[in-house]
Amino acid sequence: MARGILYAVTLAGTFGLTILISKFLIPYLKSKKMGQKILEIGPRWHKSKEGTPTMGGLAFIAATLAVLSVTVPLSVAFGVLSKVGGLLLALGYALLNGIIGVIDDCAKFKKGKNQGLTAFQKYFLQLVAACVFLFVGIYTGMIAGKPFDPVYIPFVGDVLLLQNTAVRILYYVFCLILLTGIVNAVNLTDGVDGLASSVTLVAGLFYSAASTLSLAAVSGVSGIEGAQLLSAAMIGGCAGFLFYNFYPAKVFMGDTGSLFLGGLVVSIAFLMRNPLIVIFCGMIYILEALSVILQVGYFKLTHGKRLFKMSPIHHHFEKCGWSEIKIVSVFSAATLLCSLVGLLDYIM
Repeated sequence: MARGILYAVTLAGTFGLTILISKFLIPYLKSKKMGQKILEIGPRWHKSKEGTPTMGGLAFIAATLAVLSVTVPLSVAFGVLSKVGGLLLALGYALLNGIIGVIDDCAKFKKGKNQGLTAFQKYFLQLVAACVFLFVGIYTGMIAGKPFDPVYIPFVGDVLLLQNTAVRILYYVFCLILLTGIVNAVNLTDGVDGLASSVTLVAGLFYSAASTLSLAAVSGVSGIEGAQLLSAAMIGGCAGFLFYNFYPAKVFMGDTGSLFLGGLVVSIAFLMRNPLIVIFCGMIYILEALSVILQVGYFKLTHGKRLFKMSPIHHHFEKCGWSEIKIVSVFSAATLLCSLVGLLDYIM
């Protein structure tokens, strides 16, 4: 009973507070002329969006921190959350990426361009954050990575892989690629009004369902308990932000918001000791990133030809005549279907 109430309070509180903060944040961002710059190589119809306030992700970040600062202690007091270490680790990783986003967005305003940090600078900072997350998580036992830790593979189960040093090193490399890759993939998805918010909201619903099913089978697992609270905050934050971010958007989340959400999405998967679970709820993110990689690779191999009309893939569909609302609807539905497939692993 207490678990359900605290989950609902976290979701509703983050939802309401995100709306409230956004109401005051948007005029402030406008007054500071912190508007989005639109690339010349982007869709020409996006030029009308230039000047729309960005860095709106600060609203759901602040709401998440404020609400969790209340519901986490209450969860511990009522015995809903046995340990807070895993939750704080995941939230800390998301915040580190959010800070990188703030630095990047501020650099854009300072330069007056759409690019702030260089690709190398941004990835280096993200890699440092991922290394810290991985080291702390494995050292404290909050995430899998020690020699005798089982690695969970969806629809297969726990597999002992890490006794071999070479395999363990490859596993660490894979984890770093997954951590930084998903963060950047969520960032790439944020290119159409309401797209990243909507897809991530569905991912939050997936994590809520997966953590609830896990706790029903095995109660008292602190990582999964933390994942459940974080997923509630994710749902509330994204839903509240959509009030202003859905087409036509009154504010953009910026790298500040998309990197924070990316960090949250992937760290929750690690918190549940099932990193590969992110493939199901994050399929759209992965396809968005793959479309960019394929476009660049094909362009270089063919000396100027393009595989898609434009990348990331959501811009390809825009060029095909899809409206932004249709793209958001289809991509969110696809995320829901992939998530339902992932949930079968928890039901079977």
